[in-house]
Amino acid sequence: MVAIPRKRTANYSAAMAVMDVRNDARGWLVLWLEPLGEDRWMRPGETFRIRTDYTGDELAFSVTGWVNGDERSNGIENLTVWVEGGGFEAEVTDADGNVIECGHNRQPDRT
Repeated sequence: MVAIPRKRTANYSAAMAVMDVRNDARGWLVLWLEPLGEDRWMRPGETFRIRTDYTGDELAFSVTGWVNGDERSNGIENLTVWVEGGGFEAEVTDADGNVIECGHNRQPDRT
């Protein structure tokens, strides 16, 4: 018998800011979460959901795409999501609600 760990799921309330990010590229998409400086590496076809408990009227997120020539030649794209409203705490989950931690799928030669 194999013990299966319980999945961690998001515990934010129904009133929150939510944004999905999907990697439609053929290679890796590095999702940077700022100003926390966290990275999560997304495989082609993966979708991650970013949530905060922010309920105000200002924008909760802003998005910046950027290019690093060396990474692009290796099939790696970069997208930065800035957590703007209501503090900097955010949670990233996959399509099943499992929490995706900083460093997810990070390539061994990247730190």
